[in-house]
Amino acid sequence: MIPEFSATAARPPKAWWWSVIALIALAMVMLPYYVDIALQLDLSIIFVFALLALSMGFLWGYAGILSFGQTIFFGLGGYAYAVLALNTGMTGLPFLGALLIPVAFSALLGYFMIYGRISDIYLSVTTLVVTLIFEKSIRSTSGPEYVIGSVRLNGQNGIPGVPGLTLPWLDGAPLSIEGVFYLTAGAMLLVYVALRLLLTTRFGRVIVGIRENERRMELLGYDTRLYKLGAFVLAGGIAALSGVLYALWGNFVAPEMFNLNQAAQVVIWVIVGGRSTLIGPIFGTGIVQYTSNWLGTVGVGQVTLVLGIVLMVFVLVFPRGLLPTIGDAFGYVRRRVAGRGATR
Repeated sequence: MIPEFSATAARPPKAWWWSVIALIALAMVMLPYYVDIALQLDLSIIFVFALLALSMGFLWGYAGILSFGQTIFFGLGGYAYAVLALNTGMTGLPFLGALLIPVAFSALLGYFMIYGRISDIYLSVTTLVVTLIFEKSIRSTSGPEYVIGSVRLNGQNGIPGVPGLTLPWLDGAPLSIEGVFYLTAGAMLLVYVALRLLLTTRFGRVIVGIRENERRMELLGYDTRLYKLGAFVLAGGIAALSGVLYALWGNFVAPEMFNLNQAAQVVIWVIVGGRSTLIGPIFGTGIVQYTSNWLGTVGVGQVTLVLGIVLMVFVLVFPRGLLPTIGDAFGYVRRRVAGRGATR
């Protein structure tokens, strides 16, 4: 993978970094020719969840905002796409609309929390409460009176038959499994590259400065609330994109998208991979999802309990996350080797 830790994230990517990105993109293009449909589906959902983890990794690791509300925007994106697509019979405009609705809500929610100057811990609690409200509200819409246009929300049963994305050059046919793989892989890679480049801009440097010492940045003349709100809205938009892609992947949306367990799992993905990186959340998502699937296939009972114990041990051994720990180990070995060479 691509090691880029927070200490060097503000530097423009070097040529080797772009070469690795190009190789990964080429590998993603070629992969469907060599793997079966089942693996394409498994990889696609990992890419979808990796986008969700990226939104949390950027917000928490670089802006210093721990939010349990990323699943709010994840669920809103999926539900908005399902409702708009089923009501209009189109998919292109609903795709865009499903991104704008969560972004608008994240701007509204973020404005009241950030400009209200509530402390970090209360911000986390507020997003947790709003997540619970959304989940309970969606689950209580089982009756026939809960309709948006011609689409029933169906409560805890969710909305089935969500239309696949159609593109003009496909003659109106929805994306195939291979097409969904390319869409999710491309979205994840583009968002990763965009966030990496964003951190090299003034906005990215100010965000990291606010994380380190908000009062100092205020004294330097920056409107820290505006920058934090911008980071919160950006992370909400990435989570919304993940939710729309989830709806396209499974052709189905359900209240579990807002689930508190899902919100906690996003935090776990980031912790495992390392929140001081952007690649870490992607790496952590892949590890946790693969481990969960493997435990299920080998017939291990209580997968959640076993996985929880494993993750507790993992966090104790690698408190900064796996990738930063590996990076520190390589750095230590490199310094020792350089030191020995200097003494000869």
